[in-house]
Amino acid sequence: MAKTPIPASPVSRPLWQRLLLRRLKFLVVVALVLGIGAGLVYLFAPSLLLKADAARLAMASHVEKKTVVAGDTTWSYYEGGDGPTIVLLHGFAANKETWLEMAKGLTDHFHVVIPDLPGWGESSRNEGGDYGVPAQAARLEAFAAAVGAQRFLLVGQSMGGAIAGVYAEQHPERVASLVLMSSLGLTFKDNDFTREVKAGTNPFLYSDRAGLEALLARIFLTPPNIPGRLEDALVARNQKDHAFIERTFNQLKEPAQAFSLDPLIGKLPMPVLGLWCREDKIIDVSALDTLRSGLKSSPSIGATVLNGCNHMPMLEKPEETARIITGFALAH
Repeated sequence: MAKTPIPASPVSRPLWQRLLLRRLKFLVVVALVLGIGAGLVYLFAPSLLLKADAARLAMASHVEKKTVVAGDTTWSYYEGGDGPTIVLLHGFAANKETWLEMAKGLTDHFHVVIPDLPGWGESSRNEGGDYGVPAQAARLEAFAAAVGAQRFLLVGQSMGGAIAGVYAEQHPERVASLVLMSSLGLTFKDNDFTREVKAGTNPFLYSDRAGLEALLARIFLTPPNIPGRLEDALVARNQKDHAFIERTFNQLKEPAQAFSLDPLIGKLPMPVLGLWCREDKIIDVSALDTLRSGLKSSPSIGATVLNGCNHMPMLEKPEETARIITGFALAH
């Protein structure tokens, strides 16, 4: 009668097999612990996941987070790359992280500086301070001096565009060229957004996921799919800043700030590029007409309209936006 083979006992297995099994068991345990840990963080501390994702994007973009005290502000900013300097200014109720995806396409050829504007993100805020366009442009000069940005391409998006334009007019010795992206500060045709704002609505204030999703639908042609608990972290961040967002938004609605670039663009002596998305639902693409007709002193005027995006080209079209900025920078 044939005997059934008896499986080799663990002791009788070759040493390499026993070591391999131990390693596999260890890796399984580590994977389980990490999975459980990530799940707990997602449920109970989702803001940590937002920070971790920002760190991942910063690493991929080859920039490092730094801080510097300049003027009345402790500035948080990213810096990285070698070559001519590009400074990127974010929009209203946003932060420096909005540029990270696009920055991947810049840091191989440029020295990139991306600050949180004073009062926003991780930069400091003075209670009751003025954070309108002129005040922010004045603060930017202290920051540029502190980080050694002597002459640079300045890029501003939305509110950051208005600040960039005002700063460029005041400091042409620093701004070699200027990119206004979906920029506040120029006259444009009324749209649903402006009509609601005139009626007293502030779409940048929200208190639940539905409010956040409504804002994302306004500023993105294809809104990002954000997991629920991360939405909750963004809602909590917005709620914490409600008073500041409301006060600053009311400042920016004033005609002197909402159209702050109209009287200045004719004085800009540097090359200027206007960059818009055709489907911008916040600042209509007709603002480009105001820009082009008003640039009387600029030696070079460019206008680029992107398809397939809304108010945030650096997030919806990061690679294409980086290529356009690169081409403009190299040409000037």
